Amino acid sequence: MTADLKSTTRAGDVTPTARGTAPDRRPRRGRYGVHIFLSAVCLGFVAPLLLAVYASLRPYEETARDGYFSWPDTLSLDYYREAYTASGMGKHFTNTLIIAVPAVIVTLFLAAFVAFAVSRLNIRGGLALLMFFTAGNLLPPQVLVTPLYVLFLKIDLPWWMSDSMTLYDSYWAVILVNIGFQVGFCVFVLSNFMRTLPKEILEAAVVDGAGVWTQFWRITLPLCRPALAALATLEFTWIYNDFLWALIFISNPDKLPITSSLNNLRGQFFTDYNLLAAGSVLVALPTILVFLLLQRHFIAGLTLGSSKG
Repeated sequence: MTADLKSTTRAGDVTPTARGTAPDRRPRRGRYGVHIFLSAVCLGFVAPLLLAVYASLRPYEETARDGYFSWPDTLSLDYYREAYTASGMGKHFTNTLIIAVPAVIVTLFLAAFVAFAVSRLNIRGGLALLMFFTAGNLLPPQVLVTPLYVLFLKIDLPWWMSDSMTLYDSYWAVILVNIGFQVGFCVFVLSNFMRTLPKEILEAAVVDGAGVWTQFWRITLPLCRPALAALATLEFTWIYNDFLWALIFISNPDKLPITSSLNNLRGQFFTDYNLLAAGSVLVALPTILVFLLLQRHFIAGLTLGSSKG
C-alpha cells in the first residue's frame, strides 16, 4: 500500500489527502487583479505622452475641426522637422548637455565623499552633517532667487570662463545652483545605501593596509554602482528638465537650455499646440533614452536590499 502511494506521488498524481478537492484558484485570481491594476496605472501615466505623439502627427486644422480624440485623415512628421528647425533645438540641446553632464558628475562625486564620511567613518558630528545636507532640500528655491541673483552679479570671472565677465549669464551659474540643490538628496540616498554594505569588507581592507582613499575609491564606490546609476538617471532627468534657474541666471537666449526652446514655438497671438506637442516629444526623447540605457542599473539600485529581513 505504501509503495503504491509513493508510485502515484512520483507519477505526479495528487496525494490521498488532496483527492476530491478542487485546486485553490484564489492566488492566481489575485495576481490577475494586481496585473490589471498595474496596467491601468501604467496606462494612466503613458496616456498623456501617447496623446502628445498622436497630436504631433496631425495637422492643427484637422484637430481643431474634429477634436483630439477623432480618427485622423493625415499623419506626417512635418511638425517634428518644423519644431526642430524653428526652435533651434540642436543649439539648445548642446547647452543642456554643457549644464547637465558636469552638474550630474560633480554632484555624485561630492555626494559620494560626504556619504562615505558620514556612514563609513566614525567622524564627530556625522549625523548633524547629514541632517544639514538633508535640510537643504526643504528650502524652497524661490526664497534664494534674489540673493543668488545679486551674488552672481558681483562674482567676477575671467573672459575664458564667461563672456559676461561675471558669474551671471554663464553656464557656471546654473551648474553651481543645480549642484547645490541636488547634492543634499544624493548624500541622503548614498549614505543610507552605504550603511547596508558589510562592515567586514572595510575591516579586511584596513587589515591589509588600505588607506581611506583606497577604501572609498576601490572598495566602497564600486559596490555603490547600482545606487549611483539610479541617482544619475534621476539627477540627469531633473537637471535636464529644469527651467527656473536657467531663466533667471541666463539672459543670453543663445545660452538657454532645451526646455527654453519650447517657448520659441509659442506665437504672440496664436499657438499651434500640435507643433508644441511635437517639440515636447523631441525634448523628452533624451531622458527616455538615458532611462533605457541605465534601466537595469536603475531598477537594481531601487530594489537592492528589499529582500533583507
